[in-house]
Amino acid sequence: MSPEYYEDVSPSASTLAPRAWYAASDAKRLLLNGTWDFRLSPTAGGFGTQFTEDGYDSSGWDKIEVPGHWVLQGHGAPAYTNVRYPFPVDPPRVPDENPTGDHRCLFDLPADWPDGGETLLRFDGVESCARVWLNGHELGTFQGSRLPHEFGVTGVLRPGGNVLAVRVHQWSAGSYLEDQDMWWLPGVFRDVALHHRPEGAVDDYTVHSSYDHTSGEGTLRVDCRPRGRVTVPELGIDAATGEEVVLPVEPWTAETPRLYDAQLTTAGETVHFRIGFRTVRIEDGQLKVNGKRVLFRGVNRHEFHPERGRALDEATMRLDVQLMKRHNINAVRTSHCPPHPAFLDLCDEYGLWVVDECDLETHGFSETGWEGNPVDDERWTAALLDRAERMVERDKNHPSVVVWSLGNECGSGAGLGAMSRWIRERDPSRPVHYENDPECPDSDLYSRMYATHDEVELIGQRKEPPLEDAAADARRRALPFVLCEYAHAMGNGPGGLSDYQRLFETYERCQGGFVWEWIDHGLLRRTDDGRAYFAYGGDFGEEVHDGNFVCDGLLFPDRTPSPGLTEFAKVIEPVRIEVTRGEPDEAAGGTSGTAGDVAVRVRNLHDFAGLGHLDFEWSCQVRGEQAGSGPLAVPPLGPGESATVPLRPLRPLPAEAVSAAGEPSGSGEILWTVRAVLARNTSWAEQGHTVAWGQSAVFPPAGSAPPEARTGTEPARHAGETITLGPAVFDAAGVLTRLGRLALVGPRLDVWRAPTDNDEGAPWQPEARNGPTWRQYGLHRMRHRTDCVETGPEGLVVRTRVAPVATSLGLRTTYRWSATAGKVRLAVAVEPEGAWDFPLPRLGLRLGVPASLGDVTWYGGGPGEGYPDTRAASRTGLWHSTVDGMQTPYVRPQENGARPDVRWAELRDSSGRSGASGEPDPSLPHGPGLRVEAETDRFWLTARRWTSEELDAAEHTTDLVAGETVWVNLDHAQHGIGSQSCGPGVLPRHRLTAAPAEFTFVFSIPDA
Repeated sequence: MSPEYYEDVSPSASTLAPRAWYAASDAKRLLLNGTWDFRLSPTAGGFGTQFTEDGYDSSGWDKIEVPGHWVLQGHGAPAYTNVRYPFPVDPPRVPDENPTGDHRCLFDLPADWPDGGETLLRFDGVESCARVWLNGHELGTFQGSRLPHEFGVTGVLRPGGNVLAVRVHQWSAGSYLEDQDMWWLPGVFRDVALHHRPEGAVDDYTVHSSYDHTSGEGTLRVDCRPRGRVTVPELGIDAATGEEVVLPVEPWTAETPRLYDAQLTTAGETVHFRIGFRTVRIEDGQLKVNGKRVLFRGVNRHEFHPERGRALDEATMRLDVQLMKRHNINAVRTSHCPPHPAFLDLCDEYGLWVVDECDLETHGFSETGWEGNPVDDERWTAALLDRAERMVERDKNHPSVVVWSLGNECGSGAGLGAMSRWIRERDPSRPVHYENDPECPDSDLYSRMYATHDEVELIGQRKEPPLEDAAADARRRALPFVLCEYAHAMGNGPGGLSDYQRLFETYERCQGGFVWEWIDHGLLRRTDDGRAYFAYGGDFGEEVHDGNFVCDGLLFPDRTPSPGLTEFAKVIEPVRIEVTRGEPDEAAGGTSGTAGDVAVRVRNLHDFAGLGHLDFEWSCQVRGEQAGSGPLAVPPLGPGESATVPLRPLRPLPAEAVSAAGEPSGSGEILWTVRAVLARNTSWAEQGHTVAWGQSAVFPPAGSAPPEARTGTEPARHAGETITLGPAVFDAAGVLTRLGRLALVGPRLDVWRAPTDNDEGAPWQPEARNGPTWRQYGLHRMRHRTDCVETGPEGLVVRTRVAPVATSLGLRTTYRWSATAGKVRLAVAVEPEGAWDFPLPRLGLRLGVPASLGDVTWYGGGPGEGYPDTRAASRTGLWHSTVDGMQTPYVRPQENGARPDVRWAELRDSSGRSGASGEPDPSLPHGPGLRVEAETDRFWLTARRWTSEELDAAEHTTDLVAGETVWVNLDHAQHGIGSQSCGPGVLPRHRLTAAPAEFTFVFSIPDA
């Protein structure tokens, strides 16, 4: 065999034709997974092929786990690139520096392995090119990393002492087709198995199971080689293969994943599988399933584990699906390759729409102006078709797969057209998707990545800018629209999700999208002293890499949900609950419309399901304390239906919250929360799991209670080098240093935040990126100048100018301090100077308190973080946490942890206040602390054990070291988050424009 086989653009001629994958059969199967012998060579030539022989002694080799990647098991190192190939672009050639792993596995057949029939050797995934020998006999080679390949081994296999030898090359011609945005991880990373094929066994089978929504009938036909019989006991079906059966059935959808157990029996084998009846069509410019428009609330999912890379076990795959269902996700795009086939079984079972995408991306050719792009080079067409065929034939029987996708970011070319034509002819029951060609000649959907909100609205109205070709424009304008990627979930964010969802729900053409992406691809590493962190591009010495762009998921690498996932779950709730003030209802006995009356509007946003699987419950809080709760009777609502339900659970409300007239007094804010929860256990969550919720401060209406009337203030007095004002002590520059016995640092005006990945933006974006702009103008090095310190009977006035180094920009800041009744009031006025033609990161105060104040209680938004455009999931309540618990551990440290809409907050000495869980226990005694109240406006609260500058300087979480101070930000305003790490920036209404501002805080020492 020519030594250049790994540079051959043609698909392997030695592997068998692809066929359907199934997990349950009465035919024998032997998994060869386990510990194999392994040897790594720096070049494709390796150390010869003697290792393939029977008597070769590999006892001195290293050991490796299969499935697995050798670079994650101590041999070489992983590498991450987004677009650029990590080797010279000279298709199909690859460099001599081509790490090559020789694998050797010894095995015996089980004693009950049948004598007759045939045996196949199957590889479900090898990156990127493999050459295979069994018992010294060369079986062949293959490329196509995330696709199955089989060899016939009947004449080579023996009962005992079998030697399976596999040589795997990291680089091959196939690498040019696999430039996905992920780690390069060579190895045998999916199952290796022997499959016995008895005489008359199932060679391949195809399930056709459509559903007619007008009649309620399903049509079943199973084609099989060789012929056999199909039985579906629950439906009373016993039919020959090829025979069509029509009968009433319950349809399969992602919301109602009804499956029927079936078996296919031929002369030599019985295969068990599950059938879902559903029909996918594009009608009236919409993608419909079973006659109804569907809305994708989706995510893109690369297969990933922080220790095992793409070698996922079923438990991890099941956890992914359960987490998706718990967070209201209903769709997955398998970006950008077919997943492990067991994952699709789980999507069938739990209910997820799947866009199954081919193992194809040539994005790196964009760096060369697409010159030499394989999808537009006929020499590669056979390889492209081979990949399409292996995907479709493997996954064709999954009802969850509703769309085939050709691949990702390959530009355009005739090869894509050949793939699309083959798929449409082989399987006309599903539409075909492809995004990268703006004319959509090979796609049945108009698909975009990271379109702005304005663009999406135009597309929803079918008013997008026209294509030059009128016919192509008319065709595209008639297609349904999806965002195959949007809301780049990198670091803190994504922002703007609610605004996208509003568009999806407004325009029928806009059928949702897929957030990029499901999970951060951080690889677990440890410091020399054993502290764990997650590594990203550049942490392994790569010459070319794209940094932490590989960490852009809704899950942290350990599969902990990020605030972004919590936000997404809230935004895409399938039930919309709005709590408002009730109106008099004479038919219900009449009410006065007072504080006890609440109206709850419930809308069912499911495409197919009613609300019978949900219970509804209300609760009422006064000043954050629970005042009542109970069930709420919601009438049956079909998909798209809504109802307004009166709620009068409290008669009377707590006396301290209601005036004599029955209206709320100024001393108490009354919050109503209504939840939709699971009525019973499901396979993905337990009874009581919250699916949707709504909340409103109905009484009084949204807004803050009126400020308390202030009595006379105390005078400010000089005392040597200090100034005293009530319980407060200031230095000569008017900076607060002590409140009672509590030492403080500040507060002073602060505008800096450690830029988020979305602040930093993507370098290819033409529009301004906030992070670089903020650094350019020096907002990370602000200086404070005191111009005037005035003391008098009304308190203390400090006039300052806060400005960045090396510019004429400034913020005239006046602090007005007053004290009364043991409290200190600070009114801040800010006046910008100069041409601030860019937004501020934040506007508020930063102060330092002793590190012992590690216990935080606040009344406001929570329990997690929120920012102006990421606050949909924030619920108002009385929350308790630790300072450490308020941090969000983004893989690359950045601004995090703000709690919005805070009315008041207390930081207390946490000594001795932890319960059994380690979290603060509000019922235990507490030490001294600091209380901060908003006098009128609400504020954003952030508390951390390092400064924003230290947070900004950190590259990994282990770089953050707690100091002697807890730094607290009390922000009047925050700039939004957006999605500019790859998508659009912050919407105008969430931008923090430099403008005159006034805000007031009240500080005190809380009662012990």
